[in-house]
Amino acid sequence: MMAGLPVYLQRRRQSVLNAAARLIYGLGFRDHITDAFICLHWLCVPQRIQFKLAVLTYKFLFNHALRYIGPLVRVTDLPDRRAPRSANTNALLVPSVRLSSVGDRAFLVAAPRTWNDLPTTVTSAQSLHSFQRHLKTYLFSDPFWKLL
Repeated sequence: MMAGLPVYLQRRRQSVLNAAARLIYGLGFRDHITDAFICLHWLCVPQRIQFKLAVLTYKFLFNHALRYIGPLVRVTDLPDRRAPRSANTNALLVPSVRLSSVGDRAFLVAAPRTWNDLPTTVTSAQSLHSFQRHLKTYLFSDPFWKLL
C-alpha cells in the first residue's frame, strides 16, 4: 500500500499518469490535463491511494477480504465504555503509534484514518459497487482537482 508516500514520489507517479493521459488524448505538454483525467475517470495519486485504502477497508469490514491484515476495531465495539455520540456511525478506532514516520503508514493506522475522514453517505453504502461509486464521486468533488 502506498499510504504515507512522500510527496516527491507522489509527484513522480502523477507525472507518469499525466504522460499516459496525454498519450491517450494526444495532448501537448502545456495543455491542461484535468479534463482528460475526468473523461478517463482517473483519480490523482493521493486520491487514488485514499480510494484503494477505503475499498480495502470496506472489504475487510464486510467480510469480503481476508482477515490476515489485522484487527480493525469499530468505536462502538470498545469494551468498558459507554456508547459515544458517534455510536450510530461506522467510525473506526485509530491506534496510537510510536514512530510517526513508519507507524502512520501501516494499514491498521492509515485505514481507520481514511475511513473516518469519509462522510457517512459514503461509508453507509449497502454494497461494494455502490460504495465504490459513492467514494469515487466524493473524491472527484475534492478541491484537489483544481491543483492538477
